[in-house]
Amino acid sequence: MKRYKIHKNYQSITPQLQEIIASFASGGTLIGDGDRNKIKTFVINGKTVNVKSFKIPNFINKIAYTYFRKSKARRSYEYAQKLTEYGIGTPQPIAFFENSTLLGLRESYYLCEHLAYDLTYRELVTNPMYPDRENILRQFTKFTWQLHEKGIYFKDHSPGNTLIVKNGNAYAFFLVDLNRMSFFNLDFDARMKNFSRLTPKKEMVQIMSDEYSTLSGKDAKKVFEKMWFYTQQFQEKFHRKKRLKQVLLGRKK
Repeated sequence: MKRYKIHKNYQSITPQLQEIIASFASGGTLIGDGDRNKIKTFVINGKTVNVKSFKIPNFINKIAYTYFRKSKARRSYEYAQKLTEYGIGTPQPIAFFENSTLLGLRESYYLCEHLAYDLTYRELVTNPMYPDRENILRQFTKFTWQLHEKGIYFKDHSPGNTLIVKNGNAYAFFLVDLNRMSFFNLDFDARMKNFSRLTPKKEMVQIMSDEYSTLSGKDAKKVFEKMWFYTQQFQEKFHRKKRLKQVLLGRKK
């Protein structure tokens, strides 16, 4: 069983999109290592299209994604549309495709326009001397505050999932890897926790908390303490899992 949905602006190229999916394994240009999910670029009528192929789920999730939950590809497409409606940056969504059998979901794909960008948030973490770094961090914080004001909780708000485009002294931000989101009225703790995955660096958290305090009207000390608390909590959990994984791998050798 095949299921797909194509954005109304791209329905005229439906045959080309279907051909991309049919030839995904052998065609396109791979981006990254493709370790879990694979992302490839294809060109249609001179325009570059990004195609994300999600890893085939385990048996339980095969059934869940077919009968009880929306697939990651479908969620990515629908969330991208929702972000666009809210005026939040994300590469233009094009379509999603799903291939299923009686045993459940197998291959699934999310397609969007390719976005040429200048950097991701990760460069701000790895390079303390990145040009105009504090200005970018403050503008990024304003972007995140706008997400929160619109009731958007991006669960994968992490260093590689925000693409940044430079335009003079202004920066535009675009979210990617969209399949995990919630929409609700965020309280103060949820807002602060949403920064926890971004950086382990205290000086970056100080800049972001200072800007968020200005935007929200909250006490600067309180904002920093809560943002830093959740950052440390995440880092401790992250490194604990990493140590456990190393121990388990060591036992297997």
